[in-house]
Amino acid sequence: MPTKKIEPTEPSEPTVVTVRAEPIELCQLLKFAGLTDSGGEAKQVISEGKVRLNGVVETQKRKKVRAGDRVEYGDETLVVKVGPGA
Repeated sequence: MPTKKIEPTEPSEPTVVTVRAEPIELCQLLKFAGLTDSGGEAKQVISEGKVRLNGVVETQKRKKVRAGDRVEYGDETLVVKVGPGA
């Protein structure tokens, strides 16, 4: 299972989430980045159409997310990066 490293950014900047390997499932990313408290909650908000992937509403819970993808949920925006030390 990939792990994450979150790099601090300015409030208006997207949060960069570094994972060891790609792809990562959208529901896993939301949980690992701390945007949801559990995988179940992540799956629920995705299925309710509350998550955008690269600007488009995404309802596939297991959608594969890759480096450079932007994920938006609520007021948060994540950008996925692959790198060591995640």
